[in-house]
Amino acid sequence: MSVVQLSSQQYVQRLYSDHNAWLNGWLRQRLGCAHNAADLAQDTFVRLLKSPDGLATLRQPRAYLSTIAHGLVVNFWRRQSVERAYLDALAAQPEALAPSPEEREVIVETLLAIDAMLLRLPSKVREAFLLSQLDGLTYAVIAQRLAVSERMVKKYMAQAMLHCLMLAQQ
Repeated sequence: MSVVQLSSQQYVQRLYSDHNAWLNGWLRQRLGCAHNAADLAQDTFVRLLKSPDGLATLRQPRAYLSTIAHGLVVNFWRRQSVERAYLDALAAQPEALAPSPEEREVIVETLLAIDAMLLRLPSKVREAFLLSQLDGLTYAVIAQRLAVSERMVKKYMAQAMLHCLMLAQQ
């Protein structure tokens, strides 16, 4: 039966039956955990179901699946890194100040959204924003470090603040 005769859902089902075991193994090698590999394999096929465009012309399913899965692995590692940093910071706080598990999850999701927003910024904008907000440097010092004018630093900061406002409105 040709791909053209299959619906998108049927094609994803066929991809799943033909390649799920392979994808699980591929992910298991990268993650070292069968449970996380199974979760990300499922997420890969869910992504296909949500965005079936182009499936009819798919010529190398394993390459396509591994590309999607690789992106999910990177997101998984980023989330683990952010969560680990937050939990380390939280461990340094007195227990009376510890948030509930629900509050922790909201905080981690917020940190991930901030991380994603920062990654979308141009590198100099991101660096200027972090130098100002985390290191407390003045615009003049930031300008020297980035080898730009102080006026450019102000533009970078305005751009970063705009992204922060857009994030806050989501």
